[in-house]
Amino acid sequence: MKRLNVDDLFAGKVSRYALVIGVAKRARQITKDFEDRGVISDEKSVLLAIEDFKEHKINILQPEVDE
Repeated sequence: MKRLNVDDLFAGKVSRYALVIGVAKRARQITKDFEDRGVISDEKSVLLAIEDFKEHKINILQPEVDE
């Protein structure tokens, strides 16, 4: 099982909640893409999504807060 330190992914730039939501959305995209192309993969889509975030292929945009 892969162990991943969440703080290493974004160094505190986003909340853990945003990270979980982002990974879940990306995993759904990967699953849908595999289904559309008829690809069967041994790797789990969640792990592939985490790797995308870890390699900064995908980033989470934070809304600007007006004070």
